[in-house]
Amino acid sequence: MSGEGGVKKNPECVRVVVRCRPMSRKEVEDGRQRIVDMQCDCGEITVRNPEADPREPSKPFTFDQVYDWNSTQEHLFETTAQPIVDSVLTGYNGTVFAYGQTGTGKTHTMEGQWDPHEMRGIIPRAFNRIFERITDTHDQNFLVRASFLEIYNEEVRDLLAKDPKKQARVERRCRSRGICEGPYFLCREESGGDGTCFDGGKEESKCGGHSNEPRLVPVSFHLQHHY
Repeated sequence: MSGEGGVKKNPECVRVVVRCRPMSRKEVEDGRQRIVDMQCDCGEITVRNPEADPREPSKPFTFDQVYDWNSTQEHLFETTAQPIVDSVLTGYNGTVFAYGQTGTGKTHTMEGQWDPHEMRGIIPRAFNRIFERITDTHDQNFLVRASFLEIYNEEVRDLLAKDPKKQARVERRCRSRGICEGPYFLCREESGGDGTCFDGGKEESKCGGHSNEPRLVPVSFHLQHHY
C-alpha cells in the first residue's frame, strides 16, 4: 500500500493515529503471520484472529489516520506532527503522544535514526521545523527552551541533568497537578540546534524485551514570542 493517511477531522481536534510496523526478520524466520490489514485511504484497520474459524469476519477499527508498513518518516511527520508544531508557533499548546507495547516502533517513530536523514523521527523533525519557521519570521523574536524527562515506575528523571540517574523532584502545587522542577535546556540553532537537545536519550531506562511497564519520555518545547 501507499502508506497515505486518511484525514477525517479538523487538524485542531484531538486525533488518534495508528502506525503498523513491518514484520521483523526474526518474525519472518519464525513463520509468524500478519493479522492486520490497513485501509489507509479511509483510516480503517481490520484484525483477524488466526485461531478462529476462517469464515469468521475480521474486526474493523476506525481511526483518524492510519499508516501501514510502507509509510515513511517524512510523510508521517508532515501529515500528523507538522500541523501541531506550526500551531504551537502561533501560540497554541500541542502534544504528540506515542503509546504502544514494547517493540511496536514507538522509538523509531518518535526519534528514529539520525543518519540517514530520511530515517529521522518526529522529535528531531519537529526541532528542525521550529527553527526553520523562526528563521523565516522577521518581525518577532523567539526564546526556545526544551526539557527531556522520563517517567518510569512512578519515578521522574531529567535526562538532560548532569546526573540523569537522580530522580527529579516533583512539587505538588494543587490537589490535581504536580510540577517537575528541573533545568531547561536553552536551544540555539547555531550551536547544534538540530540535535543537541536529544543527547539525553541515551540515558533512558532500558526495559526488558517483554516488559509491560509503562514508560513515558516527554520532550517539551517552550516558546516565548517577543514582538
